[in-house]
Amino acid sequence: MRHRIEAALVAFALLGAPVATVAPAAAQVQISINPGSIAYGYSDGYWDRNHHWHPWANENDRNWYRSHYAGHYYDRRHDREPEQGWRNSDRWWEHH
Repeated sequence: MRHRIEAALVAFALLGAPVATVAPAAAQVQISINPGSIAYGYSDGYWDRNHHWHPWANENDRNWYRSHYAGHYYDRRHDREPEQGWRNSDRWWEHH
């Protein structure tokens, strides 16, 4: 009986191993934005480089942009800024 329990525990451990290696891949975040087209990000959306306003499609897009482009993300609503958040003097993408 003891050998059966040990064999069952070993089998369970081996079956659980592939699940552990697949979990991180499933946790990857998918984004639906083209970050190269964003001029300035705000908590409620973003200005594209052609001066068009877009609300974020979802929270993942906002969070991804905020973590990858922190220097061009402002953690406040765009309508609380002068010129609705459009920063004419900061066209950073023209200098990179």
